[in-house]
Amino acid sequence: MTNAARQVPLGSRTYATEAGKKSGNSPLLFLGLAALGGAGGYYYYNSQQEVKVVDKVETAEKSKSVDYYKVYKDIADILEDNDYDDGSYGPVLLRLAWHASGTYDKESKTGGSNGATMRFAPESNHGANAGLGVARDLLEKIKRKYPDISYGDLWTLAGVVAVQELGGPTIPWRPGRQDAVDASSVPPDGRLPDATQKEKHSRDVFYRMGFNDQEIVALIGGHSLGRCHPDRSGFDGPWIESPTVFSNDYFQALAERKWIKKSLPNGGWQYVDKNNPDVMMLPIELSMYADKGFKPYFDLYAKDEEKFFEDFAKAFKKLIELGVPFKGDEKEYRFPKLNE
Repeated sequence: MTNAARQVPLGSRTYATEAGKKSGNSPLLFLGLAALGGAGGYYYYNSQQEVKVVDKVETAEKSKSVDYYKVYKDIADILEDNDYDDGSYGPVLLRLAWHASGTYDKESKTGGSNGATMRFAPESNHGANAGLGVARDLLEKIKRKYPDISYGDLWTLAGVVAVQELGGPTIPWRPGRQDAVDASSVPPDGRLPDATQKEKHSRDVFYRMGFNDQEIVALIGGHSLGRCHPDRSGFDGPWIESPTVFSNDYFQALAERKWIKKSLPNGGWQYVDKNNPDVMMLPIELSMYADKGFKPYFDLYAKDEEKFFEDFAKAFKKLIELGVPFKGDEKEYRFPKLNE
């Protein structure tokens, strides 16, 4: 699929020179159950993990009563806001789904979207999650309307909505995440990528979750959406000129443009396009592009948007399902796009 042939979402826009007014900071192995006195919940176990969640049977029954098509539509209806960043909450909702899921560790089977532990400190205050209170607060209105949806399901579904409604691929999604009742299962800080590092760090982070090089590059293509904020990541600017349109433009920009270093007021640095310094790339991204294992996938996706969409959809579905205790009988949804 070429860029010329791509249908751009209605209401999509190019980046704003300055951000808008509002700027905020494999299934688990069940080894046993133990009742919780007075908490209305239970513990589920695997070899390394113990998570306190609401009652399993009650949660499953409530989730069946949710009309997820209506939830999808209501999330889509609140995406656009001219006073926020580049006019859409889509990018920050995608980041919420990503960060809630990207803490998974395949060895200890801890972290991931199950539990929605970012509701609790200290995870909500981890540096990598700065600004995600905007996304969590935005979705509270949806949670109030649909109280039986778990936060984990709500956050990951919002990520799916963001990708699809901003022009990306259809991503199969299924419910089944259970909400933790306290902070006892919050994962340790440092599990999410550090953009100041080299390509080895990227592999360390993603291999810990069970991804390979191709899946890593596909997921990073999500940077076609959104921008960095100095008060959150320390970096500044969008990756491409159309940060509310999901496309392969990120890969084309990385491969075709001249990137030069720019010092930042906080003492750090980033890459900027020599011909348009308003757009940027992170230090780790140029290191990855220079890596002989990663580079072929960057180049492939720069040339073939359809392949990128296909691989991103698979990798993102895998990401948001890491560590979720699916029973196997959950309905898998493929939501029709509303903004076409």
